[in-house]
Amino acid sequence: LQALEDQYSPSRWSPRLDRDTIIDAHLAVTAAGEERGAPGVGAALGATAPCPTASCPAGTERARASAQTSLHVPYGKGDGEKLDIYFPTDHSGTFPVLVYIHGGYWQCLSKDESGFAALPLVSQGVAVVAVGYDTAPRGRCCPAEAVAMCMAWRPMTLPSALCPGHMDTMVLQVRRSLAFLVEQYPGIRGIYLCGHSAGAHLAAMVLFTDWTEFHVVPDIKGVVLVSGVYDLEPILHTYVNDALNMSREVAQRNSPMQHIAPAVPAACEVLVVVAQHDSPEFRRQSQEYSQALRAAGWSVSLLDLAGMDHFDVIEKLSENSYILTQVGRRTMLRQ
Repeated sequence: LQALEDQYSPSRWSPRLDRDTIIDAHLAVTAAGEERGAPGVGAALGATAPCPTASCPAGTERARASAQTSLHVPYGKGDGEKLDIYFPTDHSGTFPVLVYIHGGYWQCLSKDESGFAALPLVSQGVAVVAVGYDTAPRGRCCPAEAVAMCMAWRPMTLPSALCPGHMDTMVLQVRRSLAFLVEQYPGIRGIYLCGHSAGAHLAAMVLFTDWTEFHVVPDIKGVVLVSGVYDLEPILHTYVNDALNMSREVAQRNSPMQHIAPAVPAACEVLVVVAQHDSPEFRRQSQEYSQALRAAGWSVSLLDLAGMDHFDVIEKLSENSYILTQVGRRTMLRQ
């Protein structure tokens, strides 16, 4: 059991810093670090000590100051159901959109730590949307009766406040956020998803959505999945599930590996990214998921980034010279 816990503790695998400080360093890259709080964020991410965070990360601060924005846009009635939208310099016509879904093991972080990647893209004509969703551990406090009701409601009629933090609800919220974008912003010319860690899991679940329930079909042209988890069953037996409180049925229902459908002719391109210093389990999941997609006919590439760990593999999206920044920008602008 301890070996499995270690495999799903990303902070234990970076050679840059010890496991007690890697989360602090990660947040320092995207946060000002002037306010201290949120005890347990580091523990949720696999650190062994609490870490500092900030109400408005430095990267997000710069993006909000430099780009035209619409902040805290509600796409539903839940507390976490809000978007931050960073518009491109010239958005008078149509423009591609990168939708970023944050990680944090479905328990912490938020859209307010997700603006760090905006500036290299908005300056080139790409809008960036940071998605908020209701994270656990509030899901742990959800009465069993409410969870049962959640399972019974159709997606479009599910009251978002009924069971916030439940895995089914988080998946639904991300899907709903895309439907909202399509309905509210007709200038969108293609949607590209990027998710990190838990966010990669949520983005992968979007790939297998019955959009008839939402009465719109988002034009998803590409998906970038960075250091994700695609089979939730192993984490049932780790500290991660202490807050999520998932049953095996819930884990199976929300595991992208269990829901790979044959690619349709217009299926989007998928880039699965894994860091050299991700744990063996994270690397295995990325490799097996990309292989399963390829076997089903999807256009998928696996990018194994040397010298990177679970944290700097996404932090560097704020850099113009970073390979993922360049690949993403080139792909979006080409199409």
